[in-house]
Amino acid sequence: MDLGLKDRVYVVTGATRGLGRASAEALLAEGAKVLVTGREEKAVAEAVAELGEGAAGIAADNADPGTPARLIAEARARFGGFDGILISVGGPAPGFAADNTDEEWAAAFDTVFLGAVRLARAAAETLTEGGVIGFVLSGSVHEPIPGLTISNGLRPGLAGFAKSLANDLGPRGIRVVGLLPSRIDTDRVRSLDALSGDADAARAANELTIPLRRYGTPEEFGRTAAFLLSPAASYLTGLMLPVDGGARAGF
Repeated sequence: MDLGLKDRVYVVTGATRGLGRASAEALLAEGAKVLVTGREEKAVAEAVAELGEGAAGIAADNADPGTPARLIAEARARFGGFDGILISVGGPAPGFAADNTDEEWAAAFDTVFLGAVRLARAAAETLTEGGVIGFVLSGSVHEPIPGLTISNGLRPGLAGFAKSLANDLGPRGIRVVGLLPSRIDTDRVRSLDALSGDADAARAANELTIPLRRYGTPEEFGRTAAFLLSPAASYLTGLMLPVDGGARAGF
């Protein structure tokens, strides 16, 4: 199946590792051009070198109000266009309601929520028909995850913003989609498992709650993201797609 991604230009934030990196790899494999971002210059340079032809990078912090304009301008300067963005950020600090500090909440709001809103608004201003805005969210959009109180608080609100944006931009032919990963085998998820004191036991217990009885791979997530961002998914907007091996209990 031809996804129609050849020579289309995307910005993928938080793409030096994890789910953002896997998504960038999948887009590049289908012929897209990708501007990857991360907060550290060295990590960005290493990622671009490893991703190879079709990739460029820029160090940027999603919490910086100047980042959205910089990224879109850089994509246009490097590749001559801008067709979409995948907004991915590292997960906020873990903890239960009594554990997380005001500082942790404020930092997470700036990066996970407000930074994503700014990026999406800037993209919406410049995208034309056929453009797409994607959000990497979390299974916590539908079902709170124990020990991830900040994520449980912020991700559903961002999904609500994404749905509202999809309604606003639909008449212009611009799509907005969300991906809801659960247990994908990334450094982030492995670190969360380790918080239990026995990472192997935690993983085994979690796998029992997943109908496919295993964690997903970053590559599986990346391929899903590439499809949703592609012209092949041209009639999909406003949806929040679980990428979780069937873990979500509801329909």
